[in-house]
Formats: sequence, structure tokens, C-alpha cells
Amino acid sequence: MRFRPCIDLHDGVVKQIVGATLSDTQADGLETNFQAKKPATWFADRYRRDNLTGGHVIQLGRGNTAAARSALSRWPGGMQVGGGITADNAEQWLDAGASHVIVTSWVFHDGCIHMARLEQLTRKIGKERLVLDLSCRKRGDSYLVVTDRWQTFTTEAVTYPFLDHLSGYCDEFLIHAVDVEGRCAGIEADLVAYLGRWDRLPVTYAGGISGQHDIDLIESLGNGSIDFTVGSALDIFGGTGLRYADLARRYGSVQSMGRNA
Repeated sequence: MRFRPCIDLHDGVVKQIVGATLSDTQADGLETNFQAKKPATWFADRYRRDNLTGGHVIQLGRGNTAAARSALSRWPGGMQVGGGITADNAEQWLDAGASHVIVTSWVFHDGCIHMARLEQLTRKIGKERLVLDLSCRKRGDSYLVVTDRWQTFTTEAVTYPFLDHLSGYCDEFLIHAVDVEGRCAGIEADLVAYLGRWDRLPVTYAGGISGQHDIDLIESLGNGSIDFTVGSALDIFGGTGLRYADLARRYGSVQSMGRNA
């Protein structure tokens, strides 16, 4: 179990946003928990100092390219990048210093997965450089992958057969529980428990973490094998529930590897 740090960028600024409020068309409805005065490079420098590998830089919409590139340049090979990734630009982001590219909307297009696009991307960069973002929202009894700033439901549910199938095309999965993302009100426990019973590839969970008790619950429900990322509860993002230094020390890349070794 590892702590995967994050740099979420919106309008070129590091922010923490309530996930379900993010939209391309309704900016006035956006709920922001934190807006950094420090640049993205400050966070990348800190993660590099603490040897926290496998974190991610996420571009939430347009206007984030320069900030994302600057962060990657400070920790070459240490962080992944997502947001607007396609087969046409994936190699450019890897050349810019990303260890992996993270892809959702380009592969999950028009409400379903486009295997031809996924196969094209895997052929171009190799499965070992690709992370699939299966961020999801619950509808009925299913967790459905969502795209377009987490506003569009696809028909693809996060299930063991689906994970098994996609595992042949990528190196890891990143999964935000969108309905609790940014709310610091507890994790999506059913989703974590479900993911904890699947162990073919590394999985990083995000969403709802408010304190150490939520991390302990992820460890218990996930059988110690699910990595996690924390945003709004973390002190470096203005939160009061968790101290970055504690997580870096306890769950850093060297200390806790689990199934992801």
C-alpha cells in the first residue's frame, strides 16, 4: 500500500475541487476546496525530495499544459500525467518527463470503450507506460466509468471481467470515486472492498479520504494492496485531517510496496 501524491491543475493553478461539480459548461457551479499560491513545481520538488514515485499530474481542462510540463520537468520519471491525452500527444508527454500517461475520455468515447483506440495507444507507447483512469459514479448497483470532467456516464461498469480484459492493455488503474471526491466525508467503501478482491494490476484509489481512519479502512478493505491518493484533507492542500510528512514517511515508495512491487 503506497501513498501516491497528486498535483491537480485547473486554469494553470494547483487546486482541490469537489469532483462532481467540475464541468466545462457551468463554471459558476464549481466548488473549490483549495487554491495554491505556490506553483506546481513546488509540489513536484517536494515529492521528488521525499522519493514519492507513481503520483499524478492531472490537467482539469484547458490552460494547464505549461504548468504540467514544468512539474514533470522537476521530477522526470517520477510522476504520471493525465488530462487530454490521445495517441497523437502521448509520446510528447512521455518525452516531457512523465513515467506514464493516464487516459480516460479518449478511450471511453461516445459512452463506451473504443478498443481500436486503446489498441492503437498500447501499440504506440507500450502497455507499461499506460494508466487507464476508470473513475466512476454509482448508478443503481453498478459503478459506471464517467468521462468529460466526470459528467458523462458511459455504459462500462467496473467489474472483474472488465478489469481482467483491460489489464492486457495497461500497467495500472487509477480510480476516483467521483461522488465522494473532494468532500472529505469518507471513502466509497463498497468500491474499495470490491477492488481489494482483484489483484492482477496495481490500483490507486481516490475519493473521500478525511483522515487516518479512512486510510486504515482502505488498507483493511483492500487487503493492503490498494494504493491511495489524498487531496483536500492534506495539510499541503489546506486540509486539517492529514499531514503530508506523516504519509510520506509511513506510506512512501520504499516503505510500502504490497502487490505493486
